Amino acid sequence: MPFHFYNTQTRQYEEFKPLQEGLVRIYSCGPTVYDYAHIGNFRSYVFTDLLRRCLKLAGYQVEQALNLTDVDDKTIRGALARQADAGLKELRAHTDIFTNAFFEDLQALNIETFEHYPRATEHIPAMLEIIDRLTEKGYAYEQDGSIYFSIAKDKSYGKLSHIDLSNVKSGTRYRTDEYDKEDIRDFVLWKAEPPQSKMAWDTSYGHGRPGWHIECSAMIRKIFNGPIDIHTGGVDLIFPHHENEIAQSECAYEEKFVAIWMHCEHLLVDGRKMSKSEGNFFTLRDLLKQGHHPAAIRYFLLASHYRQKLNFTFEGLEQALHSLKRIITAWLRVKSCAIGGSDIQLPLRRWREDFLTQLQDDLNMPRALAVVFDAVKEINSALDRQQDKLTDSDKKEVLSLFDYFDRVLGILRYSGDFAAIAEVPPHLSDLLAARNAARAAKNWVEADRLRDKITAAGYKIVDTKEGTRLEKI
Repeated sequence: MPFHFYNTQTRQYEEFKPLQEGLVRIYSCGPTVYDYAHIGNFRSYVFTDLLRRCLKLAGYQVEQALNLTDVDDKTIRGALARQADAGLKELRAHTDIFTNAFFEDLQALNIETFEHYPRATEHIPAMLEIIDRLTEKGYAYEQDGSIYFSIAKDKSYGKLSHIDLSNVKSGTRYRTDEYDKEDIRDFVLWKAEPPQSKMAWDTSYGHGRPGWHIECSAMIRKIFNGPIDIHTGGVDLIFPHHENEIAQSECAYEEKFVAIWMHCEHLLVDGRKMSKSEGNFFTLRDLLKQGHHPAAIRYFLLASHYRQKLNFTFEGLEQALHSLKRIITAWLRVKSCAIGGSDIQLPLRRWREDFLTQLQDDLNMPRALAVVFDAVKEINSALDRQQDKLTDSDKKEVLSLFDYFDRVLGILRYSGDFAAIAEVPPHLSDLLAARNAARAAKNWVEADRLRDKITAAGYKIVDTKEGTRLEKI
């Protein structure tokens, strides 16, 4: 079964066919590195990681880029706040702080390393090349030293956002990098800066710097040298940013820019979009300092469908932790099984096929996880019947199934530090109850035998005033 994705541009589910057989080229809009990214941002990055992992699971080779916006209004303001006469060197030092933090956060959430992480400041010549082409073709014009894209010249403008173009006011312009949604005006490609500005480049267009929208178009062209298969980002980027990317790229090169556009919905807090401007955000670092496990945060962001709004609550994080424990506990139980018993006769192949089939349906993670938990339930039941013994072949095949799931979930890497807080397997709780009953009956031999069995499984018995409990050794 091929993948089917919802294409934002056509507003339809489409069968995915890569432009080059076996290879998928993806560009994902990354962070503006002026501050620490919040977990609303990371919902989009976890989504891009999910897309990448699913394509690789199906056998595709993936070449993916995630950009770093290191020059725009926000990064410049931040650098100037640190040093009043900051130049490009100081801008790089300022953005490096948050770039390095971003990569640390990606690693904490086990987001795979992509092939390309282009910086906007390293692609100025590529931006100028596009501006040159747009100027030559009559799509760009100069005003007060800055270069603008003329929306009126692009007859197909608005095809991504399906925005109403009847309100376009010819000649009205936006010089800022970001502007109000649905306010359609000519956007800046190159921003003239005063001669004394150190945060600028000297070019044939004068002393200035690029506008935000041209940056992604240039980086995509430089890296992929042509159309790409998939472009991802948050829904807030559909207009104006992605709309403007299409306009300037397709007008410059007269070819389709992107085959499929995929957008991730907002992460909400109390029904409102999580954002720095609203002041209702949490950084990943905030949550880790509060004691929340990165595996639970990853699972929380991963478990819902990417095109559905997700409401952030601490109760939701706790539920994610509980679900995560079920999977990791079952995996650890299989790993600790003794060799023996008979064949378990589980539908391991069907679970693999069903898992991938659900993901091929526009990355339907809720249904894919339903397959995972069905497998976990049946595997635990089989181990109960087998008294935690598996044939060597069955053990390898069941562990292979968990590894297959984890190629998308990306959670088993946390097992080393996560095992200590993993749920106690039900069969060990039963052994503890039997051991306590044997002690109450003064059957010390049986109590010691059951204690030793619990210890062999990797747990110790802890006596408290409230009773006894098991703790991972």
